[in-house]
Amino acid sequence: MAEASLTPSSDRSNMSNPGNSTEPRTATPMALAGIRILDIATMAAAPWAAAYLAELGADVVKVEMPGVGDHQRRWGTPKNGEGLFWKSMGRNKRSITLNLGKPQGAALFKRLAAEADVVIENFRPGTLERWGIGYETLHEINPRLIMLRVTGFGQYGPYSPRPGFGTLAESLTGFAHLTGQPGGPPTLPNGPLADGLAGITGAYAVMVALYWRDARGGSGQQIDLSLCEPLLRLLEPALLDYDQFGIARGRVGNRSDHVAPRNSYQCGDGRWVSISASAQPIFERLMNAIGRPELSSDPRFAVNSARIENVAALDEIIGAWIGQHTRDDVLARLEEAQVAVAPIYDIPDIFADPHFAERQSLIAVEDPELGNVRLVNVVPRFSETPGQVRTTGPALGAHNAEIYGKLGIGAGELEALHQEGII
Repeated sequence: MAEASLTPSSDRSNMSNPGNSTEPRTATPMALAGIRILDIATMAAAPWAAAYLAELGADVVKVEMPGVGDHQRRWGTPKNGEGLFWKSMGRNKRSITLNLGKPQGAALFKRLAAEADVVIENFRPGTLERWGIGYETLHEINPRLIMLRVTGFGQYGPYSPRPGFGTLAESLTGFAHLTGQPGGPPTLPNGPLADGLAGITGAYAVMVALYWRDARGGSGQQIDLSLCEPLLRLLEPALLDYDQFGIARGRVGNRSDHVAPRNSYQCGDGRWVSISASAQPIFERLMNAIGRPELSSDPRFAVNSARIENVAALDEIIGAWIGQHTRDDVLARLEEAQVAVAPIYDIPDIFADPHFAERQSLIAVEDPELGNVRLVNVVPRFSETPGQVRTTGPALGAHNAEIYGKLGIGAGELEALHQEGII
């Protein structure tokens, strides 16, 4: 396959516009321009990793099951028959259809993988091997290939054959056990937390592998990433407490086992704020702001360890003061005192916030089915190689002719492959 086989037909991968997509685009270098990725994964974690890389210039070809596509195409509240979440998760990707489980499909995939830099997948361990496109096979074809393998429980271990979803990882790691009010039920996040964290970890892992290959003279390699282990790393303080002291942490609501005060507080107008004042200077400024400077030297609250022991009494004092004022008043007074405080936003608040607006944290992108849609902008911000959301998620198989055509497959053969259920 010629090198151009995965390269976009236009030069849009070299265009960048970190702000609103309606502004004129200027040519700037894209950090990952020239990196070619085959995203054969479904659902959230692994495709999220691919999306992060696509934002920074990688050419990501989404390989999907004919007639079905990625299940996340149907996630989110549908509009005009389109699942909303796909529009973000498929950002900057090109879509082709290919039945990897059929010999002809596997053969076509090998031709694509021969010139790819990265394959991102999340099938159960052994699936790709049964289809004849496992890592060892692809490595023989393309020794420079990096394969990110995202599963619920990893490539080995007694749980590895199980179907894996973020919900299971959030349960198995203890996250749900630690989340919620004391005496209440374990609480799962209202969003794909484990998947999102694994997606970030996966993108970082791919970059490490690319650096090892390209800057250090290494080869391709496979990356074994489970949904559980990035979340375990996030929960490590609780694990260390058990390992070293035998302390099995439980639910503490919005407090923290390790710092105080840290909580959410209801204002007099019914709205909420959160405060984190564990650092000694911030705690002292908070006590001054609420008119209780003497509490900074009170033995119950003078140091963080004492505040943790007496957190109920401390929260009662802070909560009583906050409950006497509106949220706007609380924010104004505490911000003036340089206390770490923030309003607890609902979703409309996010869209109305002036800070997010000035930073263009949400940007408008034109979509052929939805019209104007606001997506979260590229993070983080690079001064010399800014990323960009160039397109929303494409229609299923929208780039079949473009990509397969560069393999020398003409319209007639494409139609035959379609009729046979290969593409």
